[in-house]
Amino acid sequence: MRVLLATDSFPPNCGGSGWSTYELARGLRTRGHAVSVVQPRPRQDADGTRDYDGFVVVEVAATAPPVPLVRNYFKNERLWAQLTERLVQHIRESPTDIIHAQHVLTTIPAVRAGDATGVPVVATVRDYWPVCYWSDLIYDFDADRLCEACTPANMRRCLRGRAGTAGTLAWPLIPYMRANLRRKREGLGAADAVIAVSSVIGADLKARAPELAGSDVRQIPNPVDIAGIRRAAEAAPRPLAEPYALYVGKLEPNKGAGLLVDVARSARLRWPLVVVGDGRLRGSLDADAAAGGVDLRIRGWLPRDQVLGWMRHASVLVFPSHGPESLSRVLLEAAALGVPIAAMDTGGTRDIVIHERTGLLSDSARGLARDVARLASDRQLASRLGDGARLHVERTFDAPAILTRVEQLYTDVIAHRRGSRG
Repeated sequence: MRVLLATDSFPPNCGGSGWSTYELARGLRTRGHAVSVVQPRPRQDADGTRDYDGFVVVEVAATAPPVPLVRNYFKNERLWAQLTERLVQHIRESPTDIIHAQHVLTTIPAVRAGDATGVPVVATVRDYWPVCYWSDLIYDFDADRLCEACTPANMRRCLRGRAGTAGTLAWPLIPYMRANLRRKREGLGAADAVIAVSSVIGADLKARAPELAGSDVRQIPNPVDIAGIRRAAEAAPRPLAEPYALYVGKLEPNKGAGLLVDVARSARLRWPLVVVGDGRLRGSLDADAAAGGVDLRIRGWLPRDQVLGWMRHASVLVFPSHGPESLSRVLLEAAALGVPIAAMDTGGTRDIVIHERTGLLSDSARGLARDVARLASDRQLASRLGDGARLHVERTFDAPAILTRVEQLYTDVIAHRRGSRG
């Protein structure tokens, strides 16, 4: 098959969604499919191309002013029209059997380009963008409350929770925000099939997105190159001779990063707490750690091979995210390496971490601290859970099995489109 991947991000500089797209692209190529990659680049001045691992990534430049909400309009409605035109051009120059949109910026343009060219479209939903304007369902970071629906009243609370009293200045934009969300759902509902990467994403789409009623929604997790992860991790040198706890990710409120120091202190952790990542909370974490006597070592963002090296040798991975995670790549990689995991029970985390079998789950910072303390003190338990995580990921998320399911979906979608024509 000739597959066009329309993706928001792609290596080398990307987060989990970009690496998941790369694993899909590489797996499809290994199985004999021709794969093209198109990526929008907001705030880039000119179109271009780049090469990564033999993939020529077509980059579509787009304007995105650094002004909240205004930026969103440019990265959505303005970008949709521009990217649709470029995807149509690409398809006419390079015959395509199927378009697979990978995330929020590319789904609507992919659906529109498919409609214009007659090419079927599959869209992967990796987080809550079809049901939440901010994609995270959080409107009150302090209370850890999740939003039930994007009603005008909840949007007002959301803006206050994110920007304080200044958020009230954005209230006149709420009609646009609701319309934007509706357009996203309607566009997603027009795709030939939708992939939800976790059970909770699939359930939320059914419950919160009536525009998807009757859509072909399938739960297929991100493919994980387990053998490749292990090879890269084993090639990396041991970063510390002593035991350490590890956090990998953004230092942002929805990731629970603000809980890290309190968790380490409450767990009476005697090891260093190493952070691979960065974000707005870095300064406050450093200050809290100094005041509380916690050995916090923030390494910032690192190349992926180095991150995997830190993971492989970690004595425990701490996952404090209280936002509704869809399907964390950090957890998948840690589980593939057999790292003992202590995690908050949120979103799709249960698909990876099964309490007392593949890790420990808690529903509070206090519980997370207890779990970290258990794993630090009971190395037999830590070893058992690490082994369980390793086996679970092999059985459930290994790339060959996932790619077979994706290929079958492509085949079904193409056959259905041909059948409906005639």
